[in-house]
Amino acid sequence: MTDYKTLCEQLHALISGVPHPIANLANASALLYQTLPDLNWAGFYLMENGILVLGPFQGKTACIEIPVGKGVCGTAVAENRTQLVKNVHEFPGHIACDSASNSEIVVPIRKNGEVIGVLDIDSPSLSRFDQNDRLGLEEFVRILENECFA
Repeated sequence: MTDYKTLCEQLHALISGVPHPIANLANASALLYQTLPDLNWAGFYLMENGILVLGPFQGKTACIEIPVGKGVCGTAVAENRTQLVKNVHEFPGHIACDSASNSEIVVPIRKNGEVIGVLDIDSPSLSRFDQNDRLGLEEFVRILENECFA
């Protein structure tokens, strides 16, 4: 089981007081990709003119734009809540940026209550993510919100 307390402490140490959100998101995606086992993608999409646009990430090339309400990322924005998907092939409207992905977790990033982006993490394994991951990654995102977008 991942030690999210330590992971969040590492994130805070990396980005605290650094006034460059994109650089902070780049380091955050690298931290996740290097720390969490069994991933094939970890990164961010940011809202731009009403659509999610690819941000900093680690992994294979990815979809550049995702409409709100489409796929797991777009659904997280539309519903303003974390999406934990054990099998992406059973998710209605799943967008297959990488056919090797089998499970996914997406956590909304908010500023003043409005979703401004998402943290998106994919795994080649089915049922890779659980409630421990959800809680840990939601805390990880809260640190990003407070340090990068407050």
